[in-house]
Amino acid sequence: MSLSKYKEKRHFTDTPEPEGKQTKSGTKLIFTIQRHHASHLHYDFRLELNGVLKSWAVPKGPSLNPKDKRLAMMVEDHPKDYATFEGDIPAGNYGAGHVDVWDYGTYEPINEEGEVIGTTEFAKNLKAGSIKFRMKGKKLKGDFALVHMKKDEKTWLLIKHRDKYATDEDYNSEDYAKKSSLAYTAERNAKKKVVKKKQ
Repeated sequence: MSLSKYKEKRHFTDTPEPEGKQTKSGTKLIFTIQRHHASHLHYDFRLELNGVLKSWAVPKGPSLNPKDKRLAMMVEDHPKDYATFEGDIPAGNYGAGHVDVWDYGTYEPINEEGEVIGTTEFAKNLKAGSIKFRMKGKKLKGDFALVHMKKDEKTWLLIKHRDKYATDEDYNSEDYAKKSSLAYTAERNAKKKVVKKKQ
């Protein structure tokens, strides 16, 4: 796993994106989903593994409806400190456009039986083209899978498993995009603290 492709595509004197480096994973693995309004609106789905963020571009965004099989195109690994990146990538740069964090949390790698597994086994499953994981976010919760399609090495499907967090209703990520960014959340929390102090 390398960040060389990530760095090759970016000029860090021109973009606010973090240059980053490969780091050790903590006791809990993180995930992030970023709403990326570039030339085409899409959602970047990222799972921490072995010190980097394994990344997929999901055009329609994730869904809590198991019937939805969302196309997910695997892209280059990103550094862990990209997980909280929000802002504008200037025109002329790779991925130019606005980025917000849509969801953020931790996840657990699991096997077919839903049992938690280690990162070594999870990495082997990723290489084999099928991973399952339990998400603990604000929006996305429960078990999901990413399954590689045989068309080419980049094409995967993101699928929600049926559990207590699943829904049979239509699910549109855009319906939950407003006021979801970390910047908005921080501003809102700061205002709450000010109100409490006045009281």
